[in-house]
Amino acid sequence: MELPKFQRNGHSGHCIRCITGLGPAQVDYDTSRMAVGFYCIASLDVLGVVEQRLMEHERESIPQWIWRQHIRGAYGAGFRGSTSMTAEAWLNLDNAASSRLATYNQPDLIMTYTALLLLSIFRDPFTHLDRSGLVKFIGSCQQADGSFTVHPGEGDADLRTSYCAFAIASMLEDWSSINLEHGVDFILRCQSYEGGFGQAPGQEAVGGTTYCALAALALAAASPSAPPSTTLSSTANDAVLRWLIMKQRDAAGGFCGRTEKVADACYSFWCGAALAVLGHADLVDTERNAAFLALCQTKYGGLAKAPDELPDPFHTYMALASLSIYPPDLSATQDDAVKASWKLGQMDPMLNATLETAAWARTHIPLRKE
Repeated sequence: MELPKFQRNGHSGHCIRCITGLGPAQVDYDTSRMAVGFYCIASLDVLGVVEQRLMEHERESIPQWIWRQHIRGAYGAGFRGSTSMTAEAWLNLDNAASSRLATYNQPDLIMTYTALLLLSIFRDPFTHLDRSGLVKFIGSCQQADGSFTVHPGEGDADLRTSYCAFAIASMLEDWSSINLEHGVDFILRCQSYEGGFGQAPGQEAVGGTTYCALAALALAAASPSAPPSTTLSSTANDAVLRWLIMKQRDAAGGFCGRTEKVADACYSFWCGAALAVLGHADLVDTERNAAFLALCQTKYGGLAKAPDELPDPFHTYMALASLSIYPPDLSATQDDAVKASWKLGQMDPMLNATLETAAWARTHIPLRKE
């Protein structure tokens, strides 16, 4: 199968444009700027062009902005998605005043996960990280049924937040504030009759939450206090494996996220990474996956969810991450420029970061005693 040249410069350019600002149609993402920044900058990381495409002052100012979202309160410490709920003048108040204001502007579990990875991409030393506060924050989000809310005691509670809580605890190497047995039990109860995992018990299986479930279980299994239930039973394992394999049935070669849906670029990562976590990356048709994602490239850069759609940072990153895990075989290609264009950094499928960034996070985020 002959693949076209991968438009590396166009895709990195799309990410740079989105860092500068999104159009008015994306106003809903104002409270999630941290996540948008993650998709853009993590894309540059996978492409290996962070230093080339971001100017020096940007590589300094972006981490500074991230640290300004690091807030503390009675719940502990974490990161918010943006300053959209906080007047800029409040940012210069003393710590006591900031803590009072944080009651109305609490940290977000998902944004905290993305903030830690973003800072790791910039190779931040994490000298400002309130580690004990972060441990407390994770615990304050866990509910009686084992799930985790986005904010302490409120907000959505599903497998996305379970994964983020487990990923943060794994990076911290501190699971002390989590009831791991209850957390794992909640995850297991989310497996549907189809084999995949829904957002919550009784809900439809979706590729994204299936990845979150499997990656969270794998992270928990590596913890010192891992309960035996972190390992799926053979029946449950076979069921989710079959469900994931069946998601790459689209004629175009991509993955769909739910039964009988069309292919979407983001599920090339969600389902593909889930198979990698299970140790079955060999079951992915890498050539057809790459062919589908090649069709998702757009004229002026960026990747869309499907051919002939508009690009966005989320699908651009997910497509790149999938291609990082499942690079196409270009051994028969004679054009060296085409071969070079498809070369991407390698991914850690459990943390959803490049190997170098994941290694930095695991080295610098835990509290190291002298």
